Amino acid sequence: MNVDLFDPRTIMDSDFSPDDGGRTLQPHLRSNSDSDFGFAFNDSNFSDRVLRIEILPDLPDSKADAEGCTTIADWARNRKRRREEIMKENGADVAMQREEQILTCGMPDTDEVVAYENQDEEAVAMIEESPSCVGMISTQLGDEATPSHEASSDMDFCHVLRVKTIHISSPILAAKSPFFYKLFSNGMRESEQRQVTLRIHASEEAALMDLLNFMYSNKLSTNTPSALLDVLMAADKFEVASCMRYCSKLLRSLPMTCDSALLYLDLPSSVLIADAVQPLTEAAKQYLAARYKDITKYQDEVLNLPLAGVEAVLASDDLQVASEDNVYDFVLRWARMHHPKIEERREILATRLARLIRFPYMTCRKLKKILTCNDFDPELASKLVLDALFFKAEAPYRQRSLVAAEDANSFRRFVERAYKYRPVKVVEFELPRQQCVVYLDLKREECMNLFPAGRIYSQAFHLGGQGFFLSAHCNMDQQSSFHCFGLFLGMQEKGSVSFAVDYEFASRSKPTEDYISKYKGNYTFTGGKAVGYRNLFAVPWTAFVAEDSPYFINGILHLRAELTIKH
Repeated sequence: MNVDLFDPRTIMDSDFSPDDGGRTLQPHLRSNSDSDFGFAFNDSNFSDRVLRIEILPDLPDSKADAEGCTTIADWARNRKRRREEIMKENGADVAMQREEQILTCGMPDTDEVVAYENQDEEAVAMIEESPSCVGMISTQLGDEATPSHEASSDMDFCHVLRVKTIHISSPILAAKSPFFYKLFSNGMRESEQRQVTLRIHASEEAALMDLLNFMYSNKLSTNTPSALLDVLMAADKFEVASCMRYCSKLLRSLPMTCDSALLYLDLPSSVLIADAVQPLTEAAKQYLAARYKDITKYQDEVLNLPLAGVEAVLASDDLQVASEDNVYDFVLRWARMHHPKIEERREILATRLARLIRFPYMTCRKLKKILTCNDFDPELASKLVLDALFFKAEAPYRQRSLVAAEDANSFRRFVERAYKYRPVKVVEFELPRQQCVVYLDLKREECMNLFPAGRIYSQAFHLGGQGFFLSAHCNMDQQSSFHCFGLFLGMQEKGSVSFAVDYEFASRSKPTEDYISKYKGNYTFTGGKAVGYRNLFAVPWTAFVAEDSPYFINGILHLRAELTIKH
């Protein structure tokens, strides 16, 4: 069995029970969430070490993250302000030097205790505030300190506000945290000493105490969003995955808002990649995707979202847009608005945003524009367009296999969204006559939802420079005696242009599954006009959608329209 020492979700009982008629023995698994050692916390009778916590001041004029914060928005603003103060206090070069210092502290020489190995962005920021002191760990015997050379050389720069001394059990802490496990078992002389000193900022004090208490009792005394986030950050810093999972669960149980969802997606990278926090970030993504499902209605709000928010919205299969062309146009607009410099814009499109556009479902006319769009690197633009065209050229069964083979964790570039206008496949001919063949596939569920008076419109396609579309209807037959399936061809309105067109509708039918012509005609189109057949299959609606209907092949209705310009 693979049992995680540091985050055991299950543990194995010592007893076994017969299974499979007594031929094998299977271990019982039980949750360890009921293991409560809270009675031993800070009790010398059940402790083998002393944790000496030296509390250092925060930056001037800054407050603890949770102090005065009643909402997650307050917490975010307070934390953002502290980060900005840190950046003002320290230039980029100094920040880099100080980040190197923490790495030196975290990877000590043979005379120093192992410190942090999993520093998140916030931990680095805290170090920048007081790089030689914050987060330092030293071990002590009695009152005599034995810190590293780096720590001892800068001790004079640190002003300790107060000291807390806590009795701890090293097995309990080591079982919960790789950080403390390494601290107590690194084999060095210091790991055998009784007193360990930990230095933190005042803003971390409450969260650290909650974290230590959790490591004993599997419970937290706080339930406010801001305090839970502080504990989550502390749990990440000290590598207590079980507490991160617990905080994540409590935060998910609270009402989600746009501010909180964006904040969860903007946590430091080390927190975001932790398995324990992924359910929280997934919930945040789902909230944003559902809130901005109708992207057209909330376009201005979505345009002002940060990158993580836009990614959550555009990754959704349920995004309500007219077509994928609109997603492409929106991405370009957002990128130009937030990244006015062409170099930055190309970088963000190549690495983050282009993968959210489902190019195979864009129209060919829009795909052509990508090749001349300066926002994309030319090499990337060519690859995106070619991949999309190859997918369009595949047979339907091959397209379905590509969708099925796509990794569930990928960006689902081959998955069709719930478009307002259904995608079509178009083959165009210039000679000997201007002609196009249009293929429209509809799922049985889509057709069922048309009853009693619904319509489905296709994406626009072009012939002779003029835009056309197909529309499928559920309507009454000409005698108004029963409902039936109709198919119509329309021309997009564009001035007083007049087009004479020969057209033919066909559908695949069992048992041969070949396309069989259903209706032929000719019509002189003017802007906004449509022509077609009210009962394409000459059967009532019930027969059309019946389980034994010959018109649905593997649940798909395959339609074809052939248009030819008359001279």
